[in-house]
Amino acid sequence: MCRIEKWLHKHVPEMIDLFVTPLCTVLATAFLTLGLIGPVFSMAETYVLDFAGWIITVGHGIGAMIMGALYPLTVVCGIHHMYNVIEAGMLSAADGQNIWMPIASAANFAQGAACLAVGLKARKLKTKSVAIPSSLSAALGITEPAIFGVNLRFTRPLICGMAGGAAGALLGSLFHIGATSYGVTGIPGFLITLDYTVQYAIVLIVSFAVAFVLTWFLWKEETEETENGGMDKGAVTEDAAKEEVEASSAGSGEKVLFAPLKGNIIKREEIPDETFASGMLGDGVGIEPEEPEVVAPFDGEISSVADTFHAIGITGPGGMEVLIHVGVDTVNMKGDGFELFVAEGDKVKAGQKLIGFDMEKIKAAGYCATTAVLLTNSDDYTEFRVVKYGKTDKMEKLLEVET
Repeated sequence: MCRIEKWLHKHVPEMIDLFVTPLCTVLATAFLTLGLIGPVFSMAETYVLDFAGWIITVGHGIGAMIMGALYPLTVVCGIHHMYNVIEAGMLSAADGQNIWMPIASAANFAQGAACLAVGLKARKLKTKSVAIPSSLSAALGITEPAIFGVNLRFTRPLICGMAGGAAGALLGSLFHIGATSYGVTGIPGFLITLDYTVQYAIVLIVSFAVAFVLTWFLWKEETEETENGGMDKGAVTEDAAKEEVEASSAGSGEKVLFAPLKGNIIKREEIPDETFASGMLGDGVGIEPEEPEVVAPFDGEISSVADTFHAIGITGPGGMEVLIHVGVDTVNMKGDGFELFVAEGDKVKAGQKLIGFDMEKIKAAGYCATTAVLLTNSDDYTEFRVVKYGKTDKMEKLLEVET
């Protein structure tokens, strides 16, 4: 279309160019679309539909298993909505049973399970924040966020999800599950499979289990390289407040994280939030702040920033990934009382101011100001040590890890 438009601009007199060029461009494009491209793709769609309709009738559930595995690939290509034609045809037949729905449901639920496994296993806050919500939407039948945002990106989760979908679709065929409508899959699918509630539940459970377990054991999060290429084992924070600690760490695999705020250090298990206390987001400590200011615990890069300014992620030496979360449930304050001094992607120096917050506002809102300082990829290190508990000033040595 752009080539036609450029050619016309060169050859059509300027006096009539504004009228002739758009008209001719649209007419030519419409002719190509309706006369050539449209019929070709329409024929291709017909062949795909015929193939899908035939293969799911192949005996012993083999065809259903194949389509259960291939279904996510049709989602990637954006042609999965055409299956509504097959489902409508099945419902209009004599028995009125939609046997395609369990196949699609198994495939979708399996992709959600694979995505959830990634979300729970990943150490990067960004990956978790995308994967876990996407897995929930997949369980309700909307798989695009899980497939495009997570599984396709990492490849192995997509393949593991395909395996789970194949297993679930096979069972669905062997159980002869038939739906009474179409348009919904996953958990809402129970509404249209009332005569097969137990069998449908088994299909979802098997799809979920196969995809989740395979992803958990076969997918591994890649370790990102540091700014120095990820090879400098002796890299430590420069220009930090504690030069003596730098010197002792240089030339070894030891990495140091300094206290990002002044206050009282408590054990991670004592943080009054189950998510942080359980270690689900990594090991670390809590700090009961005495001053309303958070500074960078090392030289690094801001990897994530909460929209409400109460939490920040920072990546530093040796690939250390740290989450600093000011307060418990302070996300509900929607940024009131918080001030952010950096943006995602900024390079920061140890001791540089990151967040300012109003402790009185946090207290008045009924929330606890205890700040979680967590190394989200603590499992990547052979040794993790909390240097001290109790009173600390900013930039005092807080955590040590060894590779």
